Amino acid sequence: MRRNIKQYINGEWMDSASGETIDVINPATEEVFGVIAKGNKEDVDKAVQAAKDVYITFRNTPVKERQEMLGRIVEAYKARKEDLIEAMTLELGSPVTKSEQVHYQSGLKHFQAAYDALENFEFEERRGNNLVIKEAIGVAGLVTPWNFPTNQTSLKLAAAFAAGSPVVLKPSELTPFAAIILAEIFDEAGVPKGVFNLVNGDGEGVGTPLSQHRDVRMMSFTGSGGTGSKIMEQASKDFKKVSLELGGKSPFIILDDADLDEAVQAAVAKVVNNTGQVCTAGTRTLVPEQLKEAFLEKAKAEMENVKVGDPQQAETEVGPIVSEKQYNQVQSYIQKGIDEGATLVSGGLGKPDGIEKGYFAQPTIFADVVNSMTIAQEEIFGPVMSVITYKTLDEAIAIANDTKYGLAGYVFGRDKEVLRKVARSIEAGMLVINESERTPDLPFGGYKQSGIGREWGDYGIEEFLEVKSITGYYN
Repeated sequence: MRRNIKQYINGEWMDSASGETIDVINPATEEVFGVIAKGNKEDVDKAVQAAKDVYITFRNTPVKERQEMLGRIVEAYKARKEDLIEAMTLELGSPVTKSEQVHYQSGLKHFQAAYDALENFEFEERRGNNLVIKEAIGVAGLVTPWNFPTNQTSLKLAAAFAAGSPVVLKPSELTPFAAIILAEIFDEAGVPKGVFNLVNGDGEGVGTPLSQHRDVRMMSFTGSGGTGSKIMEQASKDFKKVSLELGGKSPFIILDDADLDEAVQAAVAKVVNNTGQVCTAGTRTLVPEQLKEAFLEKAKAEMENVKVGDPQQAETEVGPIVSEKQYNQVQSYIQKGIDEGATLVSGGLGKPDGIEKGYFAQPTIFADVVNSMTIAQEEIFGPVMSVITYKTLDEAIAIANDTKYGLAGYVFGRDKEVLRKVARSIEAGMLVINESERTPDLPFGGYKQSGIGREWGDYGIEEFLEVKSITGYYN
C-alpha cells in the first residue's frame, strides 16, 4: 500500500491542513493501492504564498541557471525511471511497455525540450534606443489530467521553470503518484524552495481555490471542456491569464490511394492507444465509400487481434479504463451508438471475454456512422472507432471540420499534394501526415472548443511570459 498524505510546499513535505485522505484505485484490480492527502484552501494558500515569496528572485535568475536546473531535472528523472513506470502502470492501468515507451519517455522529452529551447530563446530585444523584454508572468496554477501523468504535467512544469515562473501543481487525484515522484525528483535536482509546490486533492478542494486565488497570475489546465469553462469563469474575476488544452474529436482521413493494410493498422492504433484515453485520438475514421467493406473487414481483424489484459504483462497492448465512472461513461456511449443506428462491427458492451475484474472495455468499431450521431460528436475517451464514409475529398474535409473541437487531425495516403491540401484544410492545431513522428519542439494546442494557447517547447515557454517595453532604455 502506497501512502503519501503530505503536501510538498516550500521545499518540504508537510501535513495537509484538512487531515482528510483520498483512496487511489488500481483500475486493473478495482482495489485500493494507495492513499493521498485531500487538500483544501488552507493548503493552497500556503503553497501560493511560498511561490509568491520567491517569484521575483526566480524570475530574475540568469537563464543559464534555469537551464542548468532543467539539466539536473533530466538526470534525476532518468534515475527514477523504474519508479515512474511502476507508478503509472498501477495508477493509470497503462500496460508496462506503454508506461515506459510512451509515458516515461514523453515526460523526459519535455524537460529536455525546454532545456534545448533555452539555448536560443530571446528574452530581450533592442528596438532602437528601446528595449522589449519577456519576463515570467508570476505564480502559475497548474491543473493536470489523469490520462498522461507525466506528459501533461512535465510539459507545463518544464515551460514554467524555463520562463522563471514558480508553480502550484494540482495533479489528478486518480493518478497522483507520478506527480509525487516528480516532487522528489525536483528536490533531488535542487529546485529552489517555493519554485515548485504540490497540493494533492480534488477539484473542489484544490482546483477551485487555486483558480480563484488573487495571487495566482495564470491558470494552465488540461482536461474536460466543462471544467475548463469553470476555471476560465473563475479566473476571469481578476483577469488571470488562462491556458486551456481541452477535448477533441479528431478525424483520421484515409485517402483513396492509401495502402489499406498500413492505413488500417495506423487507424486502429490511433483509437486504442492509451486505451483510447487520449485527447488527440483519431476516433472518427473517414474512409472513401468504395473502400468501406474492405476497410471494415481488415479493421475488424486488426481490432480483434489487439491484446487487452493485465497491464503488468509485457505482451498487453491495452489496459483498463482509469475508473469505474469513466468505464460507465464509455459503456453509455457504446449504447448510444447502438441506439442511434450505427452498425456494431466489433466489440460492444461489457468486458472482453475472459476478464471479470477491472475496468476493461472492449475495443469497438462502429460502421454506418453519420457525423451528427453522438458517438461522432462527443469525446468518448475510450477505445471506440466511428467509421464514416465519404464520396469526395471536399466532403471528407467538410465532415472533418464539422465538430466543435479542433485539437488534431490525421491524413493517410500517397499523393503528397493531396495530403498537404487536406492537412492545410482541417481546422485543428495539430495535423499529422502518414503518422510522421512529432517532435517536442512543435506547438501543441487546439482551435475552437479544444482550447486556448499553445504548449510544448518554445511555444510553451511563451505562455508563462509577459511582454514589457522600456522606452529610452539605451538613451
